[in-house]
Amino acid sequence: MILLSLIAIPLIFALFVAAAPAAQARTIALLGMIISTAAAAVGLLTFDWSDAATPGFVSSIRWLDQLGISLTVGADSVSMMLIGLTALLGPICVIASKTAVTERLKTYFASLLVLQAAMFGVFAARDIILFYICFEFTLVPMFVLINIFGSTNRKHASVKFFLYTFTGSVIALAGLVYVAWFNVHHLAQPDHPVSWTFDIDTLAAAARQMSAREQGYVLFALLCGFAVKVPLFPVHTWLPLAHTEAPTAGSVILAGVLLKLGTYGIFRFAIPFVPAAMSEYAPLLAILCIVGILYGGLICWVQTDVKKLVAYSSVAHLGFCVLGLAALNTTGISGSILYMINHGLSTGALFLCIGMIYERYHTRSMKELGGLASKMPVWATFMVFFSMASVGLPGLNGFVSEFMCLLGAFQASSAWGSSTHLSNGHMDGGMWGSAGAVHIGSTPGSLGPWYAAIAGIGMIIAAMYLLLMVGKVVWGPLMEPHGHGSGHGSGDGHGHDEHAADANALPRDLNVREIGVLVPLAVMCLVLGIYPKPFLKALEGPVNSTVQIVNAATSQGIKLGSTTTSMPVAAGNATQGHAQ
Repeated sequence: MILLSLIAIPLIFALFVAAAPAAQARTIALLGMIISTAAAAVGLLTFDWSDAATPGFVSSIRWLDQLGISLTVGADSVSMMLIGLTALLGPICVIASKTAVTERLKTYFASLLVLQAAMFGVFAARDIILFYICFEFTLVPMFVLINIFGSTNRKHASVKFFLYTFTGSVIALAGLVYVAWFNVHHLAQPDHPVSWTFDIDTLAAAARQMSAREQGYVLFALLCGFAVKVPLFPVHTWLPLAHTEAPTAGSVILAGVLLKLGTYGIFRFAIPFVPAAMSEYAPLLAILCIVGILYGGLICWVQTDVKKLVAYSSVAHLGFCVLGLAALNTTGISGSILYMINHGLSTGALFLCIGMIYERYHTRSMKELGGLASKMPVWATFMVFFSMASVGLPGLNGFVSEFMCLLGAFQASSAWGSSTHLSNGHMDGGMWGSAGAVHIGSTPGSLGPWYAAIAGIGMIIAAMYLLLMVGKVVWGPLMEPHGHGSGHGSGDGHGHDEHAADANALPRDLNVREIGVLVPLAVMCLVLGIYPKPFLKALEGPVNSTVQIVNAATSQGIKLGSTTTSMPVAAGNATQGHAQ
């Protein structure tokens, strides 16, 4: 019952917040987040990491039997890691909001709790309908957080966020329902009728029996929902505005977890459901990722708003994440999942650092801020640290996952070492391999070194814009907005990241509370950068299972546009859970 408890606890405390006086809302919300984190910690400690591919903590509550819908939860190692990230960021967001939001506290903290429950539900769901309900319900509290507690352009940002992600999600639902319909009407036999079900494992096995053309249509539908959520170029335009206008905690949750719902959806649904289509369209998906990496990086280069710069950097960083998924090999997919965790840590921390500056100076413009290290050395230390993690400095978390995503794309080429043409009577193996032999380290796929090389330019661009930002804001001559020469600022008193009451006045540098929310993130960045082996080992089971599904599909030689498939029927493993 651990996973069901993770969903229920924040919802129960959201009701407590709604019923309690506003003055107690923050305390109740923090208590609810801490209990949720404790429950997640128990789950992480008791999960069977030696059998990480098999869902653990499986629980099921019957709901709509006629349609085969049940509230079924279970988690493999991928889900458990993302649940752990969600649990870590929850209390941090509540603590970080102490001076940032001082009005409509019940609405604010209840929204954070409901959002937390929905995110837990996405990662724990083993039923498509439960997944979709939680996936879609994340929109409501995030809409409230942006629309009520955001900055000056918050109305437009919240509506754009909702319309983009809701529209894509509806199309994704249509694709998933089609798979359920296909399972009932196309796989049934006269002596063996098939009942409706929305179990993820059962429908994954059924979806792989679809014709290649049907797989292509389903992949398009799924990507409409998940690519918008990531977001990928060219459906990314809602993200920078939502990030910039959201309150600090909203930006942390958006970057840390909500964007990962899209990449998680690609891993959990797109690849195992329609592996033939994924393999066929992997080059196109990779091209969109590379365009986003370069485009997002170049836009970051010209930004003067620090928060908008970090917001656009997410478009580039998550391009690397999806590029690893498009590689369809163990290196790329493992790197992508690790990138989901690492990006949530480092970029979430950057948004916290920027929020701390905004509370003091009420501006995020690099034209008005500079040389803050001389007055805020503790803040400057964290800002530089997390910027280096985001750049991908070796020894910090960003380097490991980014390198693995690029290496996965580099390896993913079936043409490595293959004979390409005759030269002076001898076979010429081409640029990337020796004639007649498969190059060591290569894997089946449609990408290869050129994809990795071009995407790698994005790492250089990222280093340039982040170092320029650090150089302007942290180093150099001291520059402060007019009226802040004393070095003392104040918090946010209108719930919109504006000025706060004098009672919430902040010291010149970070206080103990602010240091406390940054230290856990810094520790995790160091641990994942120095010794990622335990995390990668835990990912081996589910990643290898996913790659085997892709290899089985591609070995059939399926070409999209055909209407039949000779893929063997794969039995679902819906019952292979460790019941708690």
